[in-house]
Amino acid sequence: MDSLSLASAAIADPASQGLLLSGSWTARGIGTDAPDVDTPPADSASALVIDGARIEALDTAGAWVLQKFLRRLRNAGHTVEMRGLDPDFARLLETAEQQAAGPANASATVAAPLSTLATLGRNAAAAREQAAALLGFVGETAAVLAGSITHPQRIRWRPILYNIRSAGFDALPIVGLLSFLLGIVVAYQGADQLRQYGANIFVADLVGLSMLREFAPLMTAIIIAGRSGSAYAAQIGTMAVTEEIDAMRTLGIAPLELLVLPKILALLIALPLLTVFADVLGVFGGMIMAQAQLGVGFGDFLDRFVKAVSVTAFMIGIGKAPVFAAIIAMVGCFQGFRTRGGADSVGRQTTRSVVQSIFLVIVADALFSVAFSALDL
Repeated sequence: MDSLSLASAAIADPASQGLLLSGSWTARGIGTDAPDVDTPPADSASALVIDGARIEALDTAGAWVLQKFLRRLRNAGHTVEMRGLDPDFARLLETAEQQAAGPANASATVAAPLSTLATLGRNAAAAREQAAALLGFVGETAAVLAGSITHPQRIRWRPILYNIRSAGFDALPIVGLLSFLLGIVVAYQGADQLRQYGANIFVADLVGLSMLREFAPLMTAIIIAGRSGSAYAAQIGTMAVTEEIDAMRTLGIAPLELLVLPKILALLIALPLLTVFADVLGVFGGMIMAQAQLGVGFGDFLDRFVKAVSVTAFMIGIGKAPVFAAIIAMVGCFQGFRTRGGADSVGRQTTRSVVQSIFLVIVADALFSVAFSALDL
């Protein structure tokens, strides 16, 4: 039937115990002459039968007005029974009533707050799931690395060189500056104590061993985690959000081989070299402070430094760097691949990559200290 020929919506009261609905209960049929649904009919029985058999059309606007009318009747104390309504119209009316009742019942559907123990358990389960996913990611990357070693022609040298420059060469200023300042701080903090006992020359032992064994590799790793690890997560996360990674898979390009492996190999090369650079700048800062505060000249400092610091101490610090590099690159890329949604997810995963990288680097450094102590190194 043509919608233009449909009658307007109407409510008739043929009997005291019933109401008759007719016409087109649509946005067009209601129009400006909407039936009065705000005032319940007067002199009506408590039990009302609503006859909807003559409703010719019903849309969402009409269903909304009709459910409002029925709700008014129920609030006025009437028991309402709907009869004769087309099944499709009945489903639409039921949906409108559910939507209208949703906000009113929202407080009843709000889940009770979790207890402290439940929250702890949920967080532990999430941490376990993420640890298992990270372990799987490490396994996949190891398989890709093994495949690249057996087929060297598949190694992408240009991305590796680019990442060596961005993560290594471009990081020299910040690593050098902070290491230099750290060497000054270590020498300054020990100067007063050494001066009290007339052991000024032992500032070389303090600066040399602390910088080469601990501070230089650890501080360099923390700087790279905040600088390069976050960049890895943001780059891969942005590619995941824009579906570039899915496009790579569609083209038959392995994302791990193109995005992850060059970053890991580049950082395995760059971080030990940055650690050596941090060693030099840190010791140089300690030398300047030793001369300024303790009167220990550069020559005396270097003479004592060669005797106090062995090659083993230097290699211990350098040996930590590849492990820290693998942790930073793995965590950064892993969090990038876990990005879902939009830009807010990129920022969230980038923050997680930095926090987790630094945490795991410090844990690894503590384990190194326990192992070296057990080995008497």
